[in-house]
This record gives sequence, structure tokens and C-alpha cells, in this order.
Amino acid sequence: MNSPASLAPDLESSSADALETLSAVYKASGDPLRLEILRVLRRETFGVLELCQLFDAKQSGMSHHLKVLSRAGLVESQREGNAIFYRRPLRHLPESADEQAADGIFRTLDLYPLSTDRQRRIAAIREQRSAQSQAFFARYAERFREQQELIADFGQYADPVEELIDARFGGARRKRAMEIGPGEGHFLPVLAERFEEVVGVDNSREMLALAAETARHKGLMNVILRQGEAGAIASSRLQDSVGRFDLVVANMVLHHLPNPADLFPDVAALLAPEGRFIISDLSSHDQNWVRENCGDLWLGFGAAELTTWARAAGLTATEPAFIGLRNGFQIQIWDFSPARH
Repeated sequence: MNSPASLAPDLESSSADALETLSAVYKASGDPLRLEILRVLRRETFGVLELCQLFDAKQSGMSHHLKVLSRAGLVESQREGNAIFYRRPLRHLPESADEQAADGIFRTLDLYPLSTDRQRRIAAIREQRSAQSQAFFARYAERFREQQELIADFGQYADPVEELIDARFGGARRKRAMEIGPGEGHFLPVLAERFEEVVGVDNSREMLALAAETARHKGLMNVILRQGEAGAIASSRLQDSVGRFDLVVANMVLHHLPNPADLFPDVAALLAPEGRFIISDLSSHDQNWVRENCGDLWLGFGAAELTTWARAAGLTATEPAFIGLRNGFQIQIWDFSPARH
């Protein structure tokens, strides 16, 4: 059995290491620009050049600041093909002293709203990302299914989502459902059969036209299609005009959105108290060719990303399903619902 005297050196060493780590955290956050960087990364993920655009900074200087923040554990990098993006660390509860210190810094920074100019610049970056996605769908709308099936056949994610909907709602016909990014509209008949009203929201005029054609061809009289950014649905009058939703579905959509994290609080605001938010999307991968060939802005997502975004929006998840594909991709299916207090 170790005596208190024999344990003392280990405790002293541990204490010294903790203080050194804490010192790195506070030193890294002791710069106004670095604090501003941490502020904009609250719910955002930005590349170096995007951060340079936000702060009128040179790339070399921004890279230095990010390196300091990264070494202190205040930011972490996320590789997206050939590009590297930065975000705040993804963790549920801070455990170590440095994580608790970082969490305290984040909570303090989040008390203060971003300046109007900073918000305007962030919006401009989102618009640039959105324009990339819209340009792709405008160019390849007629070949969307062909392009999408380079990754996954429709049935590989649509069938499990349909089964999940039936399992959650017990086959009973419910009031309202929304599909975000309905594409050509092939999932709309599934929803129209199970809900009295179905709303499809997409930012691509070309894709909405294809979805409308599908709705007409299938005789879906209870489907409404609206053009707009998925991230703006909760702030629009759409909620007031049709009420809250029993179900919101996003099939293979998140990786096309300029800022996927924003979708979670927006959907949370739209859900009925017993509503469900079902997502099917790609797990993280390194196939950079999908950017050009499939219009993807993000190379899939890790489970920690999705659950962190959901938790921040007041949503909880059941156990996800993962479907491996022969081409190396993996589809993940999540079922979120409002947290019970």
C-alpha cells in the first residue's frame, strides 16, 4: 500500500501539469482577435480563408492564431477533403481542468452578441456556400438522381426512414410533416400517405420544379412546396401558416447546407411537443470528388457533431442506425425529439 509520502511527488507532478495546461488555455485566450475567433465559432465551422475574410486578416497571421488556439485545446481542426476547417471542440461535459476553463471562456463569450458587421460577413460566407450548392443543382437538376446514386441509391436510405416513421407513429395518420430538401420529390408520396399536410422546402428552384412534377404525377393534393433556405424556415411565416410539425425529415440534405448546425434549432422551433426530426446522411468520409460531382459542401458528419448540435437545440436522440455501402460510404439515420424537462 502506498503511503501518503510516496503519493506526494505524483500529486505535485499532476498539479504542475494541470497548471501548465491551464496557463496555455488562458494565454491563448488572452488576445482580442483570438477571442473574436472563438466567438464566431460558437455554432460555425470556418476555413482559414473564410476567417481571414471575416476579420480582414492575413492568412499567415490567422494560421498562427489558429495554431495557438489549437495547441491550447480551444479549437479543433476538421479535414474536409483537401480543405481544413476549424470549430470549437465537440464534447458533452468538460472533465479536465483545462476543459472546464475552456468551457467557462466559451460561456462568457457567448453572453455577448456579435457585431452587426460580423454577422453580415458571416451571412456573406453562408451565401457563398449556398451559391455553390444552388449552382450545382441548377446545372445538374435533370441528372440529380444519377449524380446522387454515385453515392447511394434512393432506397438505401428512404426505405429505412419509411420504416422508422411507421415505427414511431404506429401507422396512425398524423397532422403535418415537412421534408427539407425533397429533391425530385420521390419521398413525398411516403409522407403524403401518412400525414394530412406535407410541406417541402428547398432553396433550388430547379429541384422544386421537379418535386412539383412528381407531386402532380402522383396526384399528391396535400403537398405544398416552398422555395427558401432550410435554415430560415423557423423565422418565416411558414410556421404560422401551417402550424407545428409532427415530423420533419431531411434525407441526404445536411451535407448540402451552408451551415448544417443551424438547422437543428430551426427544426426544434418547428416541432410539435411530441414531434420527431429524422435525418439520413453520410458519415464522415474522405471522398473529395463528391464536391464537384454531387454538389456536396461537407464530407459527411461524425456522430459527435450531430448529437452536439442536437443537444444545443434541446433535442435528444435515440440509438442511430448505420448502413454500410459497397462503395465505402456509410449512411447514418438519426431520430431526434424535443428533450423532456
